[in-house]
Amino acid sequence: MISRALYPFLSEALDSSPAVALLGPRQVGKTTLALEIGKVRGALYLDLESEQDLAKLAQPELYLEDHQDRLVIFDEVHRLPGLFPVLRGFIDKGRRAGLRTGRFLLLGSASLDLLKQSGETLAGRISYLELSPFNILETGERTSEDLWVAGGFPESLLAKNPRQSLRWRQDFIRTYLERDIPQFGPRIAAEALRRFWVMLAHNQGGVLNAAQFSRNLGVDVKTVTNYLDLLVDLMLVRRLPPWHGNIGKRLVKSPKVYVRDSGLVHALLGIQDKEGLLAHPVVGQSWECFVVENLLGAGIGAPQGFFYRTGGGAEIDLLLTWPDEEIWAVEIKRSLSPRPERGFYSACSDLAPAKKYVVYPGAERYRIAPDIEAIPLPQLAAEIHAKAILNVEF
Repeated sequence: MISRALYPFLSEALDSSPAVALLGPRQVGKTTLALEIGKVRGALYLDLESEQDLAKLAQPELYLEDHQDRLVIFDEVHRLPGLFPVLRGFIDKGRRAGLRTGRFLLLGSASLDLLKQSGETLAGRISYLELSPFNILETGERTSEDLWVAGGFPESLLAKNPRQSLRWRQDFIRTYLERDIPQFGPRIAAEALRRFWVMLAHNQGGVLNAAQFSRNLGVDVKTVTNYLDLLVDLMLVRRLPPWHGNIGKRLVKSPKVYVRDSGLVHALLGIQDKEGLLAHPVVGQSWECFVVENLLGAGIGAPQGFFYRTGGGAEIDLLLTWPDEEIWAVEIKRSLSPRPERGFYSACSDLAPAKKYVVYPGAERYRIAPDIEAIPLPQLAAEIHAKAILNVEF
């Protein structure tokens, strides 16, 4: 079993808060991680997609009353929204009795739905963590290129061969479109959403142009926005916001958008293996977004991620802003002899970041300028993770 970097953060959150919500797309490993930590804590597990477990909660007050001394794990908790007021009552009652932490672990596949339900009812009583697909810190002997091609979903990465990996991802996409997505929002034609998802993959890492998507799909801009909101909510697509500040420059104001898991990008585009990827026009943007997603995942939410671009051509692929107000600038190159563009130097002059890196697919870390380091992805991910440990609070 591959150890998850989130494990100690989840354990600490349960030690600090009466309820913790663990969010992430389906098949990302939420249940496995929850059961692993639940085994240590003697937890009770309830799958709310199971009719048998749902029946146990026909009268949740009575059921939970019999298990006050145990951590209770609720899988797919968004299926039972009426449970949240009950949990609030038990948390408040437990606080009066001295039971202040580690009462409930809530697992959910749709962040907006769960955040809205829990936020309205459990405000001040719940912490949130997101579990992403495997990142470069977790995959051990597998190379960053293996992870890049297959993506980080466990069943895809651990498949016996590339053909089985691709088939799993294709089935995953089909299941989301035909079964899962209709559960989370207004009825959307699966084929229309598939076309939009494929367009996002072709436009991987591009600045959002909703009007162009609208024309290509034959729908209005509002519908495009709804499609995008849904895929972001399901944690399948990321909107990387532009950095904004009063620096006297004309800044790009639209976000970049990309499919978060590189393996899903390749499946949507029909790319079967590394050779096919290297010959595809999306290869550069696929690598860039793979690096961005891994670095943000390594940070466990501690640094906020942005990109920086001005009308004059100054650009930084990824800006990490830390709670201590430190800024890190990251340029991404898929070259063994990486060199920053002129726009990177110009952008760094605008923002004066504390650290400047160029991530590349090599194995050696070295200086390419007095204040700029070329660095392999695993090393920068480890550095970000180490700093995140000092900054994450629950």
